[in-house]
Amino acid sequence: MRENLSKKRVLPALGLALAAAVAMAPILSSAASAEPDDWPQWRGPNRNGQSAETGLLREWPQGGPPLAWRSSGLGSGYSSMAVSGNRILTLGDSDGSQYAVAVSREDGSPLWKTRVGPPWQDQYGGPRSTPTTDGDRVYVLGTEGDLLCLNASDGEVRWRKSLTRDFSGRMAAGRNVHWKFAESPLVDGNKLIVSPGSQDAGIVALDKMNGNVIWRASIPEIGSLGADGAAYSSAVVSQAGGVRQYVQLTGRGVVSVDAATGRFLWGYNRVANDVANIATPIVDGDHVFVSTGYGTGSALLKIERQGDRFEAQEVYFLGGRTLQNHHGGMILHEGHIYTGTGHNRGLPICVEMSSGSVVWGPERNRGRRSAALTFADGHLYFRYENGLMVLVEATTQGYREKGSFMIPEVDQFSWSHPVIAGGMLYLREQDKLFAYNISRR
Repeated sequence: MRENLSKKRVLPALGLALAAAVAMAPILSSAASAEPDDWPQWRGPNRNGQSAETGLLREWPQGGPPLAWRSSGLGSGYSSMAVSGNRILTLGDSDGSQYAVAVSREDGSPLWKTRVGPPWQDQYGGPRSTPTTDGDRVYVLGTEGDLLCLNASDGEVRWRKSLTRDFSGRMAAGRNVHWKFAESPLVDGNKLIVSPGSQDAGIVALDKMNGNVIWRASIPEIGSLGADGAAYSSAVVSQAGGVRQYVQLTGRGVVSVDAATGRFLWGYNRVANDVANIATPIVDGDHVFVSTGYGTGSALLKIERQGDRFEAQEVYFLGGRTLQNHHGGMILHEGHIYTGTGHNRGLPICVEMSSGSVVWGPERNRGRRSAALTFADGHLYFRYENGLMVLVEATTQGYREKGSFMIPEVDQFSWSHPVIAGGMLYLREQDKLFAYNISRR
């Protein structure tokens, strides 16, 4: 079922988007080499939660931006979306199975649906992973560890692996927690990167064309905090010390492996908690910023290299009372980190990354519990668990709210991360998808 309210599509400023892509080229995965108005993977083209689009609304009218269209049929779950070409892709549980789903970017009408594996049916059930697009291929990871490469055009399966059967994969056994795989695969050149979390395959690199193993990374003991196994985060690319590497938050903390060989480079345990490590790390040159919830906190690390040896030096640690991001993500903009802080809370806060000094916040608004965060055109898009969307100016001058609205028909945890592509704000709410026109043009 769909209700088509408007089919207007507005493209961003092409020159600015291309300039940003060129500037970031050394650290991007090939999945980011999409059209400038696409959102090809988890947290966008550069895996940093940011869109390069400009010309977007600087304030929202009462009731929010205009709803262009709405559709249904995605299935239940919390996965965010990838937007590539004429397709929007996600994962959802329906009819007793878990599916990869593609719908039209123009109006949300169904294009194809491919079974991934069994559903996850409990209070917190449903998939979390976001599909990764790469040219004519789509990579998806189900909650039971089913990893599939699909045709983007029709959803046909090209190859399939299992993180549990093929790599003895396991999730970190947190305190009274039995949650499942939630990672979004990373494409980097010819490699597909995923994190089974087992002793001899903490992270693996597969040939993206056929699924063959390129290397397996064994992660040594890095400390006693947390638990062995994969966490709920997704890998990002770093060039620290002039070496291309993959940074990942695991059950024991943040680690890094050599992109070419899978050799373990460094690890940091202090940020791990004994329930769930979730937020994607921020990479900035030779620095990594990482945060977890459950009262733990945040750390800035300086990655130092001496010959072939790497070490993560703690620049500072902020306790949970100062800054902890539960699962909504963090944005680095002009040297400052913007995020929602507090366990099961999304209180907006701005922190200077280099020093850890709180510039403003935490602030309160009508949002309740955790907040998922996206950035575009100088503004932060906070989506709260109770379904409130809030537009906030990304400035060090203080908390400046520029509008808000409630997502329709929220009936449980409103967790799916917002996506901005082609002048549109896409909000997935379980089975439903809402497309809002946020362009000023």
